[in-house]
Amino acid sequence: MAIQYKNLKLAAVLAAPLALVAAGAQAGGFVAPVVENPVPVAEPAPVGSWQGGYAGLTLGYAFGGDDRVGIFENATEDFLGDAGKLKLSGANAGLRLGYRWQKDRWVFGPELGYEAGSIKDDVTGTLDGVTYDTSSKIKNVLALRLKTGYAVQPDLLVYGIAGVARADVEYEQNGVDEGYKKTGYIVGLGAEKMINDRWSVTGEYEYANFGKEDRVYGPITTEATADYHNVKLGLNFKF
Repeated sequence: MAIQYKNLKLAAVLAAPLALVAAGAQAGGFVAPVVENPVPVAEPAPVGSWQGGYAGLTLGYAFGGDDRVGIFENATEDFLGDAGKLKLSGANAGLRLGYRWQKDRWVFGPELGYEAGSIKDDVTGTLDGVTYDTSSKIKNVLALRLKTGYAVQPDLLVYGIAGVARADVEYEQNGVDEGYKKTGYIVGLGAEKMINDRWSVTGEYEYANFGKEDRVYGPITTEATADYHNVKLGLNFKF
């Protein structure tokens, strides 16, 4: 009798959870928990931080100047001919200071630069039995440039250059110096590569043109037309 009682008690204990499961099934069935997979959110690609002030050094080489030495007789205003062509070229070095703003991948801002060196040439020509020794040298250039660029990679910027420049030119005819200062323009292209958060290197091509300037030497006049192409390497430090 005792054994039967124990068996009945064990059966009741086992039947209780089954009854609960059956009741749940009758109430609507078993609902498995739903696990939601998060939808991945695409993060915008980094564009690098170019905004802020900077200072730098440049080292360049100028070439391809084209300054024809035309001689005019002052008394008659007749053109006597060309006494040669000055092809300005030479090394130059400079300092620069600028500031940039950044909007998404676009970067823009002004830059003040000063360059000096040995951009020069001399030529000798003879017209009507008269020898003309002419030399031209750009002593220094002060320029205000606007640079506008696009960050093609977070650490690589390509940009265009446009600016106004003031050149101090030493110009001689047969040993007589008739130097002058002339305002012109500069245009070009460049690229800048970040080394780290503070330092970057640059490579640039520029064309500088300082227009026309009449130089009078006694009975004759010549017209100076200083221009040149310039390739530069630079190093920038960001504040």
